[in-house]
Amino acid sequence: MAASGLWFSLLLAAAVAGCGAALWPWPQYIQTYYRRYTLYPNNFQFRYHGSSAAQPGCIVLDEAFQRYRNLLFGSGSWPRPNLSGNRHALEKNMLVVSVATAGCNEFPSLESDEKYTLIINDEHCLLESKTVWGALRGLETFSQLVWKSAEGTFFINKTNVEDFPRFPHRGLLLDTSRHYLPLTIILDTLDVMAYNKFNVFHWHLVDDPSFPYESFTFPELTRKGSYNPVTHIYTAQDVKEVIEYARLRGIRVLAEFDTPGHTLSWGPGIPGLLTPCYSGSQPSGTYGPVNPILNNTYDFMNTFFLEVSSVFPDFYLHLGGDEVDFTCWRSNPDIQAFMKKKDFDDFKQLESYYIQKLLDIVSSYNKGYVVWQEVFDNKVKVRPDTIIQVWREEVPVGYLKEMEQITKAGFRALLSAPWYLNRITYGPDWKDMYTVEPLAFEGTKDEKDLVIGGEACMWGEYVDSTNLVPRLWPRAAAIAERLWSSNLTTSLNFAYRRLSRFRCELLRRGVQAQPISVGYCEQEYEQI
Repeated sequence: MAASGLWFSLLLAAAVAGCGAALWPWPQYIQTYYRRYTLYPNNFQFRYHGSSAAQPGCIVLDEAFQRYRNLLFGSGSWPRPNLSGNRHALEKNMLVVSVATAGCNEFPSLESDEKYTLIINDEHCLLESKTVWGALRGLETFSQLVWKSAEGTFFINKTNVEDFPRFPHRGLLLDTSRHYLPLTIILDTLDVMAYNKFNVFHWHLVDDPSFPYESFTFPELTRKGSYNPVTHIYTAQDVKEVIEYARLRGIRVLAEFDTPGHTLSWGPGIPGLLTPCYSGSQPSGTYGPVNPILNNTYDFMNTFFLEVSSVFPDFYLHLGGDEVDFTCWRSNPDIQAFMKKKDFDDFKQLESYYIQKLLDIVSSYNKGYVVWQEVFDNKVKVRPDTIIQVWREEVPVGYLKEMEQITKAGFRALLSAPWYLNRITYGPDWKDMYTVEPLAFEGTKDEKDLVIGGEACMWGEYVDSTNLVPRLWPRAAAIAERLWSSNLTTSLNFAYRRLSRFRCELLRRGVQAQPISVGYCEQEYEQI
């Protein structure tokens, strides 16, 4: 352990020495040197290695090469400086990319290999990876290593990087029900996620306030459940565009359709789906969660999730299962009679009955599922490969204790509880998120290996397109590094210096990221 600490200290010293090495998130292994090479925008190109499995025509990398060229140099032309022959010898005019397995038309998955190696020295300017997804992560690192002098010359230092993520699931949740987020905002967010090496877009599509997902099987859901069925919806083409835009950046789309609670917007489009609430012996005219006692409910869910399973290609769906209010169920005489017939003496048993039937439906479509922690807390019987997402900080127990209990029971876990970005305070709250250690609970190595990552969550009660970007960035970057980088990368001072520079880089890339302290950036944000 002492040797690891010494190696890490040497890395920090080496990194600070290099002008272009304020990397975010910090790589697993990096060595940088003072020796530097010039990049001329007019000459520089990305090129496939002759033996690479991916070659021109691989859309994932073809488009990434163009994106990163524009990010580095813009789309204009650059005059070539008149430099001496000696300086010319230190020019790097291409990054050669070699991928072992192509997979250019596939989708990223939980099992995708994102490891890459980057070698920049006198002989090589080479990026190697097993997959295109690893190559994408390496291209991002390369783009951050390039720096520009005060005179406007681009340089990159001699550098060796071997990098891979600590956790395979590094997600960001956006809520598009409480406030509708225009398609362009979602696409822009995917870009910045890629800059941070996030790889899962958790799309909380629908909830109580609105149902913006346009279902082709049940169009009345959107017509009657959205804020505006013309302007405030995501069409089939929109959804397809998000999925492909994300894929080209190595990002999975995890769609969430939360039931049986959080479903008030479903009711107008599907009469009879929600439970009628009673006031005494008479219906009150209000509705509660999905009605779990009707066969029609499961017929609907069967058909609806068949559609969802075909639209969203990822193996996993998020099925919610959180915050089910039992008040309405308790008031309904038909529910009471059903529970008596089933010998249920607790509404958690009724919830479990519903969830189990839903999980069986989704499983029949060869889909895996993620659920919120209440499904585990309420002792619903779920498949052993279920992923449980922890979002409650203190109830019923502290979130680390919850992680301990979930993994001890043999389930995979995702952590979100300390990473709710919609909760804001005055000052640098990124530090609190950065210092979270997801594995700081009692457990064996095998149990801790069941923690597959975590997610930053941006719930939409008070967030829309007017304030989403500065509230997200660079605060979400703190979580991105915690999920990518080594558990030895914990220095707040080192993180502050790099995050300040990364925030300036985000401004240069057109992202309206808020400041983390007093200071300035050479290139301030300008509204286009």
